[in-house]
Amino acid sequence: MVFRKGTEIMNKAVTNNQVLLPKKKRKLWKTLWDQKYLLLMSVPMLLYVLLFNYYPMWGWRYAFQNLDLNTIKKGADWIGFENFAWLFGREDFLLSIRNTLAMSLINLVFGTLSSILLAILLNEVRTRWFKRTVQTVTYLPHFLSMVIVVGMAQNMFISNGIINTTLIKLGFVDEPVFFLGEGKYFWPLVGVINVWKEVGWNSIIYISTMTSIDPTLYEAAAIDGAGRFKRILHVTLPGIKSTFVVLLIMNIGHLMEAGFELQYLLGNPQVYDYSRTIDVFVMEYGISNGKFGRAIAAGMFKSLVAIVLLFAANFIAKKLDEDTLI
Repeated sequence: MVFRKGTEIMNKAVTNNQVLLPKKKRKLWKTLWDQKYLLLMSVPMLLYVLLFNYYPMWGWRYAFQNLDLNTIKKGADWIGFENFAWLFGREDFLLSIRNTLAMSLINLVFGTLSSILLAILLNEVRTRWFKRTVQTVTYLPHFLSMVIVVGMAQNMFISNGIINTTLIKLGFVDEPVFFLGEGKYFWPLVGVINVWKEVGWNSIIYISTMTSIDPTLYEAAAIDGAGRFKRILHVTLPGIKSTFVVLLIMNIGHLMEAGFELQYLLGNPQVYDYSRTIDVFVMEYGISNGKFGRAIAAGMFKSLVAIVLLFAANFIAKKLDEDTLI
């Protein structure tokens, strides 16, 4: 009897051109249909990502070929890992890895701390016009071309620039400091320029997160006798912790991207051992010299390390029971 009843229901569904799908599948297709316009709007961005982010990965095969100006027309031979062996056999490439990681860590630490500090200070300001003025002033450098930024930095940090003049007049130094010509100053200089240029822009997401914190938490803390500093410590900072962790994971995934324009424009032969990043190395030894296979091998190495760092940071955050990116 039960079997016959089930057969009748199945036949009725087939007769009415209905397909019996599992509940989860029906829910999935219904969700997709309800959000069809959102999915349609996302198609251009999906095509952009596929075209400019995934399609170029097909060129990774040239990292295992002797592709250069001589072999690009007649066809490059398969040479295995010789390009990678050449890279890791060069001291300047190893120095470029060191420089990339050092400048990335400097930008990560000081960039994150400065943006959080600026966001907290702006969140505590109650005078609206002053808050908006500071926000506008700190956001504007983000939209400046790196060429303009480097030109400003060179004029400020040259021997007779405003920085050296101020240091001499205040008695901190007796003679001008050669900021642009000594390698030991290059990394801190890059960190200062990056913080000045991006601190306002990077603080936007922290400010928006702080505005979503429940105001009653601040009121309860004030009733309990917490001052402004303790409210920041026990309400504001825990409120932005999840955002901080997610952004930290993303930034760790970009540790192999210290930059190109700033280091290339600000660098000179006297500081090459400190200014040359992996991107600059790829441009100088790969593109300029026509050794495309070696350039692709260096870029492939950078991408693979970035992927490993991203998943490692995400794994550690998950083990610590924090919000994760994946």
